[in-house]
Amino acid sequence: MKASPSLLPVLRSRLQGELLALLLLHPEREYNITELAADFGVTPTTVLREVDRLIGGGILTDRRVGRSRLVRARTDTALYRPLSDLMSVSFGPLPLLSETLADVAGVRQAFIYGSWAARYNGESGPPPADVDVLVVGDPDPDTLFDLAEEASRRLRREVNIHRVSAEAWSARTDDPFLTSVRERPLIRLNLEREA
Repeated sequence: MKASPSLLPVLRSRLQGELLALLLLHPEREYNITELAADFGVTPTTVLREVDRLIGGGILTDRRVGRSRLVRARTDTALYRPLSDLMSVSFGPLPLLSETLADVAGVRQAFIYGSWAARYNGESGPPPADVDVLVVGDPDPDTLFDLAEEASRRLRREVNIHRVSAEAWSARTDDPFLTSVRERPLIRLNLEREA
């Protein structure tokens, strides 16, 4: 079994953290098992095992629609708010920033880098004090500033967004900042809009 994730070592796996963050931070949505497996790049059986544990623990609820099994967060328990808050500050940057940046015109790609990305990839160290985001493209700087402020409020930690042009990102120049970013863990944000 893999070591517990560095972002929140009380969890059994990174998948468990990602799954909890997605479901608890979007309590209004239902997700089917196949969709979750595709989102996380694992088999439906792997997701199903995690979902069954979380349903058994009263954290998630499910229902069947035809052959599909839909799951969502249970918001009617004393666990919901504190667990949601915990997932927001630990694994929350990935779903929150992916969702938010997907709606910003001019964003071609986006990555989380720095200490949060390092912890997400399992590097040990202190909890990240902030979240560093690299946006590739030509979005409006004021929009990115506002987005960073709102994300900082929701995640309860500073969110720093650095913008670079697509040309600068693809040029592979000897820019010290970009070289440093490329040499350390990078977590690509999924900017595909959901149908």
